[in-house]
Amino acid sequence: MSTLKVNAIQNTSGVEVYTAKAWVNFNGTGTVAIRASGNVSSITDNGTGYYTVNFTTAMPDANYTVNANNSGAIGSDWTSAVQMFTNTALGRITPTTSAFTFVVLNKGASAYIDPTDVLISIFR
Repeated sequence: MSTLKVNAIQNTSGVEVYTAKAWVNFNGTGTVAIRASGNVSSITDNGTGYYTVNFTTAMPDANYTVNANNSGAIGSDWTSAVQMFTNTALGRITPTTSAFTFVVLNKGASAYIDPTDVLISIFR
């Protein structure tokens, strides 16, 4: 397999195409386990619903964006939200070039939860 290296990708109209700089799909319950990933070396389980994503290759700066989604076990009735970089209990969690931290909150119970599926993509 060959490696293609370019400085920028553009479509036929000359508009730059942006690709994910990292992504991960992991199990957030029990022993945290990565199912599949790109440019993610590991996940740190900091406690219930509290994780750090560690990059294999550092970002050029901490000005990236994170898209996140999660789901619970089939039949679970909670609704949740992923809170990136900040939350009321922990205060501001500053992202770095090598990692970022986030929590998953059960909005109905105002408690942290360990979701079955955590899906993250990072763009820069």
